[in-house]
Formats: sequence, structure tokens, C-alpha cells
Amino acid sequence: MKPPPIAELSMDELKHILARARMEPLSEGDCQKLEALMETLLYLSELAEDRNTTIAQLRQILVRSSSEKLSDIFPDHDTNEKSKTGTETSAGREPETAPASGPPAKPKSQANGHGRNGASAYAGAHRIPVAHPSLQSGDGCPGCQKGKVYRQRAPGMLVRVVGQAPIQATVYELEKFRCNLCGEVFTAEAPQGVGPEKYDASSGSMIALLKYGSGFPFYRMERLQDNLEIPLPASTQWEIVKEAADQVEPAYEELIRQAAQGQVLYNDDTSMRVLELMKEISADEDRTGIFTSGIVSTRDGQRIALFFTGRQHAGENLSDVLQERLHSLGPPIQMCDALSRNVPKALQVILANCLAHGRRQFVEVAANFPEECRHVLDVLAGVYHLDDLARQQQMSADERLALHQARSGPLMEELRHWFAQQLDEHRVEPNSGLGAAIAYMQKRWDRLTLFLRVSGAPLDNNICERALKKAILHRKNSLFYKTKNGAPVGDIFMSLIYTCQFCGANAFDYLNELQRNSAELSRNAPAWMPWNYRHTIDLAVEDRPG
Repeated sequence: MKPPPIAELSMDELKHILARARMEPLSEGDCQKLEALMETLLYLSELAEDRNTTIAQLRQILVRSSSEKLSDIFPDHDTNEKSKTGTETSAGREPETAPASGPPAKPKSQANGHGRNGASAYAGAHRIPVAHPSLQSGDGCPGCQKGKVYRQRAPGMLVRVVGQAPIQATVYELEKFRCNLCGEVFTAEAPQGVGPEKYDASSGSMIALLKYGSGFPFYRMERLQDNLEIPLPASTQWEIVKEAADQVEPAYEELIRQAAQGQVLYNDDTSMRVLELMKEISADEDRTGIFTSGIVSTRDGQRIALFFTGRQHAGENLSDVLQERLHSLGPPIQMCDALSRNVPKALQVILANCLAHGRRQFVEVAANFPEECRHVLDVLAGVYHLDDLARQQQMSADERLALHQARSGPLMEELRHWFAQQLDEHRVEPNSGLGAAIAYMQKRWDRLTLFLRVSGAPLDNNICERALKKAILHRKNSLFYKTKNGAPVGDIFMSLIYTCQFCGANAFDYLNELQRNSAELSRNAPAWMPWNYRHTIDLAVEDRPG
């Protein structure tokens, strides 16, 4: 049987169709929906009877793509043109179309991630200068025998990439002598710079990066190290990272203090498993969930990521962070989705809701209401295009606000009137999927459009949702934290590693330096942030005598 278009009807829609059928003849639209539903049911029944059909194939047929791109929702949609124009000219903005005899189309730029990496991409590689064996600047040319050669400013580059164990070990065999008369033993001293401790600071940094930065569980690392004949039990790995976490914790606490001073704070949470907390949950407790909350703070272009795991929701963790905020700064802008648990209860914030969540309501019902959803998504694409334009042109917060007020404001106002028109003129049933999507936007309109009134207010909470993927990656690979002590260790390292990614710092080098300078870190934590620790080290080197 040829696969039919899969009918997507909610139970509420089906109940409404049945209720109308009992009262009057069905409309043509209702008949088409029921016909598509029967064809879908027949097709799935035949697939289920076929022994060769797998669960994966059924899921591929039934589960809608998670992509929210316009080109994936509407394959025939010219996303590039629509996103530039916003499709609506009645809102007071003319479409940005090129003249008929305009310039030739620009060639498509090569996609990111394709092509070879040049030598400059290997910033963390060990560099070894190699002198020419026979020539120096000013020597005669061995080719033409007439000219002279001079050193070029840019040397030739040869990149050599080798494989090695994540955690390496070196065994120093110290020669020993023993007196045959008194029995005293004389042992050679270890080479200079080799300390008495078995595990170097870099071992803790690498384990933390693999575990909390890349989702590599301890037991998987144990198997890998066994295969390379450098044993590293999971229990030993935990002891190493726990000791390292105690040393770098002052940097995490300073990140919390500085994040509290941010201009915009984004927050959200995701479910997490902590076995010790799960065992403590009793039947009479009101709250049984366990979460990892992500908070991203931005200020003057600087971004800080924080993670907190436990029973508190994102709003409660944000309240704890904002306790460190200076009163002279006033309330910050808070961006989150519409869940009430994301909002701090006792502290004042300028609340904005995520426009991407509002957009997603229409993405989810686009198959059932293609024309209406296409209109809404086109208008929102125009707004996002303008925000991208402000980012590309590096506009200030006030310039960005003026741009949105002048060009996004009419688009959003037209959309607000369109929503009201659909319901007032009974073009959309309030209990339908589209009606629910419109109601979601109308109920939160002021918070969804804060970017039109407040300088610096963002459009969405995507930056925080991307940060939470660190915690989700850990949950998918390691499945859980075992104890209440293990969860804060993960929070510390995830916060430091992801903040390093935000500011372009080398997380491995940063964690190494924090451990090697733990005494200085405890005395002056603000000087050891990911964006300034290298400057602090350079100053210390200059101040050394000799």
C-alpha cells in the first residue's frame, strides 16, 4: 500500500468532530480529516502485520521531525526571501527585493566544518621552531648563485597530529644503592620539576573535561585506560576530580557573584537524577523532582554560565544568585519560558518570555493549519532577521532597540491584530491547536515583546537552552549522579568549562592554572576568571626577581 500523508489529529479535535457529527452533517473539511485518519490507521495496521517492519520504521513514520526551520516545515517555502521581507508589506515596511536587473547572485559560501584546518587553527599545539640547516639571512642564493637570501616573515608550516592516551603516565626508575655493612639505602633524586604527588593537576583537568565537558563516564574512561595499559579506576578518577573541585571552587563562587551583576539573566532547568536524593524522597513530600538549573548571565558582552543540581527549580536558584547583586544596579532583565517555576518569587526582575517558545506553538500545529501558521512564522522570521542584522552590524543596545521599534514593532502589532481577528471573527476555533497557540501568545504578549520597549531585552532563551545541553549530555551518558556530593562537583566543572567556551579560553589550561595557583585563587578570585587569568599570570612572571 502506498504510504498516505499521516493524519495528525489531537484527541480534542476528534471529539469536536464527533460532537458535530451528532448534531448536523459533517463539513467537507471534517470528512477529509476523518478519511485521512482512516487511511492512516489502515496503513499502520498493514505495517504492524508485516514481520519485517521494525519499531524504528514505525517511529520514523509517526514522529514529526524536530526541526523548526521554515524550510523543513514548509519544503516549498523560500526561507531566505521571506525572512528578509517578513512577507507583510501592509505593516508599513516595503519588501527588500532586488531590482529585476540586479547584480548576479553571490556564490554560496562553503559550509562550516568543510575543508582542511590551517596551522593557525591548532592554537593549543606544541610549536617547535626548526632552523634551516645551511642558510642564514644574507647568505648567497644556492640556486641562482647571484642573489642573497633573506628570512621570510611567515615560516613554512608542517602539522603533525599523533594519538595518545587521555591520561598518560611516566615511570621514573630511580637508581638505588645499599650499603652492605650498615644497610643504609641511597636513592637517586627525581628530575627537577617532578613532584612527589602521583597525579599531576593536568590529570584532574583532563578527567573533568572528559566527564563534565564531553559526557565521558568514569567507567568508560577506565576501560579505555585499561586498553592502553595505563590503569585508572573509576573510583580513583572520582577522588582526583573531587580534590580538583575543592581547589577551583573559589573561582565558581566568584562566577556566581559576578553573574549576579549581569544586565540580562537567562534561566531554565532540565530533569536530573541524583540517586542519594531519590532515595530520600518520601511519599508525603510535595516536591519529588530533581533538576539541573542553567543560568546564563550577560553584561557588556561578557557571558557567564552557571549550573545548579538539586531539588530547587530554576527560579529558586536564580533567587539565590541574585542575593549577591548590588542594590545600586536595580532589577535585571530576566529571560525564561512561561513556566512560573522559572521566576524568582521574592526578588524584582524585568521579566521577558521566550519568543521561540511562542513560535514553537505554531510549528507543532503547522501540519493541520498550514496557511495560518505559515503567516505567523513568516512574520516572526522577519523579526529574527532584523535581530540578526543588529548583531552583524554590532549595534549598541539602544540602536538595536530603535531598529526593532521602527521595523519589528509594526510587524508584531499587525500580528497581534491578526490574532484577535481570527478569534473575534470565528475563523479559528478557540479549542483547536491553532486557537491554543494564539491564546499562548496573547496571554503573554507584553513579556514576549519586551524587546520592543526595553533596551537590551533578548528575543528568546536559546542561549540558556544550549548551555543546558551540557547537563543533558551528562545525563544521557552517565545516567545519574550517585551522591549529593557528586552533583556539586559536576556543577562546578560544567560552569567553569562552559564559561571558558563563552569567552574563548582554553578550558584545559585554565583548570590547570587554577589548581597550580590555588593559594592565589583563594586570596584574589576576581583576578582568576577565564577572561583575565592569563593576564594575571603574565603580571606575576614580570614581577618575579631576576
